[in-house]
Amino acid sequence: METYNNLKDELLDINLKLKVILAEAKNIPAAEGVISEWDKICSRIEKQIAEDLVRVAIIGPIKSGKSTFSNSLFKGDYLKRGAGVITSIVTRVKQNENLKATLYFKSWDEINEDIQQALVLFPSMTPPGEGGHFDIRREQDRTLLESALDNLSPDQLITNDTRNINSLLLSSYLKKYDEIKDHISTETEICHFDENSFAEHRKFVGDDTMAVYLKDVQLEISTGEIPSDVEIADCQGSDSPNPMHLAMIQDYLQKAHLLVYVISSRTGLRQADIRFLTMIREMGIIENIMFVVNSDFSEHDSLEDLNRLVEKVREELLIILSDPEIFVISALYNLFGIIQDELSKKDILRYAQWQAETELVSLSDSESVRFESELTHKLTDERYLLYIRNHIERLDVIRSNLSEWADMNLQLLTGDKDNAGHMLKKIKHRQERMAQIRSMIKSTLDGSIHQIKREINKDIDHFFSDKNGDIVNELIRFTRNYSVAYDIYEDSLNKSGFTNTLYQVFQEFKQAVDGFMASSVNPKVIKFVREREIRIDDYFKSTAGPYEAMVMDALDNGFFLPGEETAESTRFKRNKDRFPDCEVIRRLTGLSMPKSQSTMRYSAKIKTDAVLHLGLNAALRFMKKILKKPVEGRSKGEKAALENGVKQMKRETERSIIENFTDYRENIKFQYLYKLIDALSSGINESLLDRYRVYDADLSAMLNQLGEKTSAKEQVISTLTELIKQTEMIDGNIEALRKKLDATA
Repeated sequence: METYNNLKDELLDINLKLKVILAEAKNIPAAEGVISEWDKICSRIEKQIAEDLVRVAIIGPIKSGKSTFSNSLFKGDYLKRGAGVITSIVTRVKQNENLKATLYFKSWDEINEDIQQALVLFPSMTPPGEGGHFDIRREQDRTLLESALDNLSPDQLITNDTRNINSLLLSSYLKKYDEIKDHISTETEICHFDENSFAEHRKFVGDDTMAVYLKDVQLEISTGEIPSDVEIADCQGSDSPNPMHLAMIQDYLQKAHLLVYVISSRTGLRQADIRFLTMIREMGIIENIMFVVNSDFSEHDSLEDLNRLVEKVREELLIILSDPEIFVISALYNLFGIIQDELSKKDILRYAQWQAETELVSLSDSESVRFESELTHKLTDERYLLYIRNHIERLDVIRSNLSEWADMNLQLLTGDKDNAGHMLKKIKHRQERMAQIRSMIKSTLDGSIHQIKREINKDIDHFFSDKNGDIVNELIRFTRNYSVAYDIYEDSLNKSGFTNTLYQVFQEFKQAVDGFMASSVNPKVIKFVREREIRIDDYFKSTAGPYEAMVMDALDNGFFLPGEETAESTRFKRNKDRFPDCEVIRRLTGLSMPKSQSTMRYSAKIKTDAVLHLGLNAALRFMKKILKKPVEGRSKGEKAALENGVKQMKRETERSIIENFTDYRENIKFQYLYKLIDALSSGINESLLDRYRVYDADLSAMLNQLGEKTSAKEQVISTLTELIKQTEMIDGNIEALRKKLDATA
């Protein structure tokens, strides 16, 4: 990690030196225009480097020790350990000079929308507000909801053998409303906790009834050796029963550069882990993963026992990927060693007992060192160094241009009129040739943009088509094939009534659909988009490649008059631009794929239609009684109404699927891939043409001083001479940094 940080520091130092030289150059007559452009690029690079983050996601099942492992990396007990299942938050942590916690709260509209969706088909609950929409700020709505929750039967509080997510969500919102309401507004409210109040943030993230109001958490920590430009994300448990949590993890994984999967040595690898890792492989990011077997010393009698567990984990991981990187580390032992002065008496005794396990401790210590070394290597992998290389090439182009600009002006000031005329002729020739090349490149890239957008548009429309596309139809098939065992609900119909039973069936159905979305559909969408990114990248590089060759050829030949030295072309060949790729462009522009579709949106129409069907059945039974015809039992009529309600659920879900994916398709197209295409085209265009910016300079001011012998002229000559020397020194700095990058890679 230190290596990566040092490389970026050297890059910033080179950038600063260039800015200092450019500031001196601005004092030269008529230099403001072209110099200002180069200075803007340097300032932009400085900002991009400062804001850039390498993101590392800490993932794994609930209670595997993710938060403890994250704490050990930052050398302190900062993150709440053992957080509840409901906490739908990815806690982002990075190093800074001061300890600080920043909490982002949901708005009133976001909270009410959460509740409104949880209330679909909720028994005996019709909010009194306008249009029946719930507003938690209204006391009567809260009172009504509290009463409705109290009246739920035990069956309605359990879905698929776990606490029903919606009832848990609703009760959580109610419990701490009075305590948290002052933190909520119509927009996202941000709350900061400094070093003196840092511990107070835990009451929000560690309490399910408070955490439900949060949408994002960022911690800044002043200890540990994690560089300030590395963000560690402590993610929610991958086996959370809430599909929303899985979708949120997926959103972060798309931005993450490295994944660290934590496996508890108490449980080893479970079926839920295999499912989650298979999903990661489907997303196309499995190659960026490291595994940590979080060793619980109290769980293993010996080193042999722990090693058997690790080998079993390795064998099972080979099903998912070849040659998995596994580290055996006791995160809690490491953390206890760091915070010994803060331990309770119980933990002091436990730590002392663990210290006696010399073989286990020795393994954990050596593996911790190995992990840090490998993490450093991962952070300095060629994929991430490419970002630094791109900036180096941009700075070297500015350096080359600045040196050539200074040299041209120096020759004008120190030469005679004949020499000046000869130079102007060369410069005019170059400007004309440059204009031709610029025009050709612009025309080609503009055409390429339209062509690749047409291809991407066709691919996206087909992928998300509800007629012949796979992804939407796969979800529709799952919905249609979802089977309800109506017989098991007969007892619930008799005891709890029709609407309560309908709600119970709906909750199980909704959780099944949302779970299928998160585990099966979203990974395929993410993989599809990643494949399109590769297609876009390859397309532009193949398009721009011939132009780069043409530009280099022009530098060797067309730009040079007979007898002219070719040292400049040799320099440009050595400093040949590397085109920015999609990864670099995403990091430079902050573009990211729209958030994963996580849940379907439903309306109360399902309940209305089902109750109407129940009423029709009751009316039919009544008419049969009057006409003295055979009457079916009441339970049979309720069962038929329940079946009709499920049919309506499925119809409503299909409608929601088509609507949601239509919107999602357009967002991916226009808000992400099209913008990526435009940004990549612009980046390639700049990388091709930046080196010629020197020929935009106005040399008329120098020509006005030609032949004059004044102190001002002598000062300009002195400044230009010094500029050339300084750019040569920076050339050496850049070359040295290139060699370090090559050695690191």
